[in-house]
Amino acid sequence: MAVGFFFFALLLFGMPIAFAIGLAGLTGLIQLDNQRFLLTGVSKLFTGMDSFTFLAMPFFILAGEIMNHIGITNQLMRLAHVMVGHFRGGLAHANMVASVLFSGLTGAATADAAAFGKTLVPEMVRNGYRRDYAAAVTAAGSIIGPTIPPSGLMVVYGSLMGVSIGGLFAAGILPGLMICAVCMAIIALGAARNNLPRAERRATMKELARAIWSAGLALMMPVIILGGILGGIVTPTEAASVAVAYALFVGLVIYRNLTLSDLYQMLLTTARTTGVIFAIIAFASMLGWWMSFERIPQAIAGAVLSISSNPAVIIFLVVLILLAVGMVMDITAILIILAPVLVPLANDIGLQPIHSGIIFVLALNISLMTPPVGACLFVLSSVTGEKLERIAAKLWPFLIAEIGVLFVFAYWECLALLVPRLLGFAN
Repeated sequence: MAVGFFFFALLLFGMPIAFAIGLAGLTGLIQLDNQRFLLTGVSKLFTGMDSFTFLAMPFFILAGEIMNHIGITNQLMRLAHVMVGHFRGGLAHANMVASVLFSGLTGAATADAAAFGKTLVPEMVRNGYRRDYAAAVTAAGSIIGPTIPPSGLMVVYGSLMGVSIGGLFAAGILPGLMICAVCMAIIALGAARNNLPRAERRATMKELARAIWSAGLALMMPVIILGGILGGIVTPTEAASVAVAYALFVGLVIYRNLTLSDLYQMLLTTARTTGVIFAIIAFASMLGWWMSFERIPQAIAGAVLSISSNPAVIIFLVVLILLAVGMVMDITAILIILAPVLVPLANDIGLQPIHSGIIFVLALNISLMTPPVGACLFVLSSVTGEKLERIAAKLWPFLIAEIGVLFVFAYWECLALLVPRLLGFAN
């Protein structure tokens, strides 16, 4: 209990999450009063990162950085606008469709939020949208990226829990598309109330074909990644490496707008982002080992089961815990600390490992847009200059709809495992 209070006190004082986790874990090891345990705990810093699959994350991040830099993402935005720009609030709808198209490039919600916050939000404001509404739409769509593969969170979960990453990738496709659909429905239903711009003319088939052709190079990225992984041709790490090679080829040979100095800056950005993620993984592994030694996971599982043994109630409680903790803590840290606690509990009530995984990923992705510490909200507030509370006020309809999608996939196993079963990843 003292370790928990110490951890949250560090967070309140503004200490970075990785070091707060590390100091809390170190405090717990010291309390064990055994030098051997202390040495073992420190060794977990390295064993926690000792996974070949984790190499996929920096490659996916770098591939997204390159594709964003060379300007190929503008073609995707143009395609999205041609597809749905004729609806009332066309740019808001295009924002959602673009999030689906972008999912094959970055797989990171904050990256998508930053990219759209710099490009689509100003464009929406120039076309008559309120800035807070435009930022809220962008925040709602930003979690589509890490839900539709590739997803860094799925890579961490699969490596940590020994679950097929290809199966998790397959399971993320339908939820991501459904989130896009329900958010577009919210936009359409609130078009009059939010005074969204009137519909533009519908694009001709010739204009649509031209937009698809222009975006072809970008659309090949998810084909390379997903086709290779789901087809069993390459591992996630190998697919990420191929994605980087493809992005480099497009930038250096086809577009010829990528220089060595640009690449150096992108490598620095990738190193910083990866360093933060791996620091969290390392320190959370040490804290998780201490929690296991103290049998804290068993105590939490016992507390949940003492409330009810009904599978429906347990699923509800697991989702509630993930959403609540996600409001105040980094999602990678939550995954590493709570997955070994809650996943066995979910499996005990009959959930398949991939089903448990998609519940975790969806819940934690949604927490990226929930105040007070939703990462996507902070990114958009910083990029657009809009107050965080104003963005959050416009975000609630989208948040409620996305939580509804989460519960649909949490309770409807047939839907959650439809694509993994079709591709042979689940029984």
